[in-house]
Amino acid sequence: MHAIITLILGFVFGLGLIISGMTNPDKVLNFLTFNQQWDGSLIIVMAVAMTIMMGAWFWLTKKGTPVFTDKLSLSDLKKVDTRLITGSILFGLGWGLSGVCPGPGLVQLVSLKTEFWLFFASVLGGMWLTKKV
Repeated sequence: MHAIITLILGFVFGLGLIISGMTNPDKVLNFLTFNQQWDGSLIIVMAVAMTIMMGAWFWLTKKGTPVFTDKLSLSDLKKVDTRLITGSILFGLGWGLSGVCPGPGLVQLVSLKTEFWLFFASVLGGMWLTKKV
């Protein structure tokens, strides 16, 4: 049952990314670039996503236990260090230059376009590289 619900939620998430335009690099770049073609519609997408996440977070903290497991596991890392800042800058640069965020990039893999496969290979390479450093 857990796998079926996970599959359904993943499908709904991917569908939401497609409908919102987050999988279209041009739309994302037009949001990130303040010029004559600026497209602010992704603000609504972000606001809705934050509202859903905040609702889920408040529900989870009131309930005390997650749905699919017995114990809530949260990170206790609170240190802001050079590695975190460098990673954040590289993530932002990658998103800003390509117009593709890893989540929507993963959804775009089904399009079988070479640029998305190269993008995701780069993401995996970056993840592998951080383990080595």
